[in-house]
Amino acid sequence: MRDAVTHVVPRGGGELAVSTTERARLVLTASIVVTALLYIVPYGRVLAYPLMLLSTLFHEMGHGVTAVLVGAHFDRFEMWADGSGVAYLRTDGGRITQAVIAIGGLIGPAVVGALGFAAARTRRGAQRALVVLIVGLLLACLLVVRNPFGMLFTLTLVGLCALVVRIGSSDLAQLTVVFLSVQLALSVFSRSDYLFTPYATTARGRMPSDVGQIEQALFFPYWFWGALCGLLSIAVLLLGLRLYWRER
Repeated sequence: MRDAVTHVVPRGGGELAVSTTERARLVLTASIVVTALLYIVPYGRVLAYPLMLLSTLFHEMGHGVTAVLVGAHFDRFEMWADGSGVAYLRTDGGRITQAVIAIGGLIGPAVVGALGFAAARTRRGAQRALVVLIVGLLLACLLVVRNPFGMLFTLTLVGLCALVVRIGSSDLAQLTVVFLSVQLALSVFSRSDYLFTPYATTARGRMPSDVGQIEQALFFPYWFWGALCGLLSIAVLLLGLRLYWRER
């Protein structure tokens, strides 16, 4: 079902119709501009701190969900205030399974971002996407999030999304989903150096990075897999934007 056309009345009188396509493009443009400003304006990176935590949450959940899909066990997930996180997994699978799980964390946020773009094509779709996100995060808290900071951040995100659904307008829901999708789609590039390092430092110490684990499981050096995952993320992002941008 198509959304009804939104009408704006200018000062000079008369009526200007804004189609759902035009409104969606304005929402996307505003989200990208705000994201860019956060990394330019003074103290912008401080304001962007929650977005870094958001990328960590979906990165590690990407590992966990991928592990479940390939028959492995997702035991628990922890994240810390410094933005690091670890998904604890168990698998009897071979090297390919281990590599797929590692890749899942790198491209998982972009996949969720693309799904968010597709859902946010309409205001009703955006509201439904927020409900799905809330349910998914609550299940994560119940089943796998196991440290206080990770629980606090995840429940805070749940509360904010629920607030948008409960008292916000459908336009705000669409803006929220698009903004979150932009962050997730770009998250792998906001820490692009992580794609090209064999080790990562977390609150639990130094351990092989995702691309380092892929290198150990398969052939080719870690930087090859970092570049490949970056390209896959771009491809998924472009697909999501194409779905979002097309005429309604």
